[in-house]
Amino acid sequence: MFARYILERLAIFAATVFVSITIVFFMPRLVPGDPLGAVMSRLSSVGGSMSGQELIQEYRRRFGLDKSLMEQYFSFLSQLARGDLGYSILSFPSRVTDLIANAVPWTIGLLSLTTIISWVLGTLVGAIVGWTGGRNRFSQILVPLALLLYTTPYYILAIILIYLFAFYWPIFPLSGAYEFGARPDFSLDFITDVIHHGTLPALSIVLVSLGWWFLSMRSLIIAEQGADYIMWAEAKGLKSRRIFWAYAFRNALLPQATGLALSFAHVIGGALITEAIFAYPGIGFLIYNSIKGSDFPVIQGSVLLIIVSVAVANFAMDMIYPLIDPRIRTGSMR
Repeated sequence: MFARYILERLAIFAATVFVSITIVFFMPRLVPGDPLGAVMSRLSSVGGSMSGQELIQEYRRRFGLDKSLMEQYFSFLSQLARGDLGYSILSFPSRVTDLIANAVPWTIGLLSLTTIISWVLGTLVGAIVGWTGGRNRFSQILVPLALLLYTTPYYILAIILIYLFAFYWPIFPLSGAYEFGARPDFSLDFITDVIHHGTLPALSIVLVSLGWWFLSMRSLIIAEQGADYIMWAEAKGLKSRRIFWAYAFRNALLPQATGLALSFAHVIGGALITEAIFAYPGIGFLIYNSIKGSDFPVIQGSVLLIIVSVAVANFAMDMIYPLIDPRIRTGSMR
């Protein structure tokens, strides 16, 4: 029955989240690195009333690092059940939830916008090029260009853009999300400043994503051209433009829409390397700095947020698919 399908997906969702939580807890602790090293260096530079060993012991006690690994694990699960992600080691006394809350809006703003722009442009241009069959020189140039963009790592493209438009032609700033010392608000000056700083990281993501959406939609349209309903529409004497928009494009758009939904599931994860290159204060940059400093609580909280976001999005898609395709409902009842 359909209820069984829902229960199966719920079980998979719960198992995925639990296993991921366990991996996220143990992995940072199994890699070399002392989370208290950076703290001690910072405290020693400003001086303190306690000796080095006393400070280390106090921090170990405060963050539970003096307990065994399994004791830390069960303590972490207990805190997580209460919705408490704890305090950051590097930014103490800042709470992990506050650091994540400050970083997430920047990531969502950057990646949501770039995902939509690249999807719309890639889908439209790819559909037109696929329908025309590359019969003009412009289309023949776009295909190898899209292949080049798709196969280029976005961080390499980011470095190229920095060299061209922040160093050689200093049009855009090198890093950051706004000018140093600026106070975030919703004024026109601040919004303009944010757009100015976010252009290069956004462009690096858009160009790479654009190549994939273009090639994907072009392939889908080419596949639709050989379908029986297209030949039937042509035999009826319908105009090519109407066949394209009313038939081929609409059918080819379904897989693209699914891909867009799955892309949004990964938006919360940020573009770690791009944000690190541009020092953009999103969730990816937060994870990057936390990994460098072995800040276990921030790593756990940030990655956990990403895992839950992706798992929830996949679960939502599993619930929506049976409503779209009755074959899934039929198959789940056998």
